[in-house]
Amino acid sequence: MSVSKNIYFASDLHLGTPNYKQSLQREKEFIKWLNQIKDDCEELFLVGDIFDFWFDYAQVVPKGYTRLFGKLAEFTDSGIKVHYFKGNHDMWLSGYFKHELGFEIHSDNYTFEKNGIKFLVGHGDGKGPKDYKYKILKKVFRNPACHFLFKWLHPDIGMAIANYFSKKSRYGNGETEEKFLGAEKEWLIQYIKRKETQNHFDYYIFGHRHLALEYKINENTTYINLGDWLRFKSYAVFDGQKTTLCYFNT
Repeated sequence: MSVSKNIYFASDLHLGTPNYKQSLQREKEFIKWLNQIKDDCEELFLVGDIFDFWFDYAQVVPKGYTRLFGKLAEFTDSGIKVHYFKGNHDMWLSGYFKHELGFEIHSDNYTFEKNGIKFLVGHGDGKGPKDYKYKILKKVFRNPACHFLFKWLHPDIGMAIANYFSKKSRYGNGETEEKFLGAEKEWLIQYIKRKETQNHFDYYIFGHRHLALEYKINENTTYINLGDWLRFKSYAVFDGQKTTLCYFNT
């Protein structure tokens, strides 16, 4: 790592929900945070569900988020690497973010090592031992045939369908509070324990669960859930030695 440079992680903004006004306010707060970290940021990890829905059309860019895209383009244009993880709400990415904004796109876990410290990063959906219905649904939606069929809908129709279901979701209805269920019932903790029997990582960083959480798996392994920007405005930062969960105060 460069001297005095940090790596930042954030997830679950769910931009677009529950309405235009609240989404825009959240977007502006996130941009304030990006402005704050830009000078000391070496890499930025956007760990899924940045949008409550996203679809890459061949010739059309979904309306909105101009401020965010402009700011993130500043990051990549200045040499800051931006990683974007497909979440369960914004999985339909095909090339716009990579080619227009210069993001590195990840469809599943991504592992890396900095200063001898090993990381595993992922959105966190579909990691439970069961959850068969969701895993099947995820395969269906990520199937190229499903993507192909949806793109032939007129964008006004496609986005109207997406916005309808977005408003029906728990985030669209303001049901954002999640509670820690205990280590035995938190399936991401159980997933990490299984992974640790195969390969060691110092930090596991996930989103999806909407819990702002640091949890010690063992003496050498920490699980960080990034929370969200609906309630917490939380993020994590690696300063070259340790990773800390933080909160942005506007």
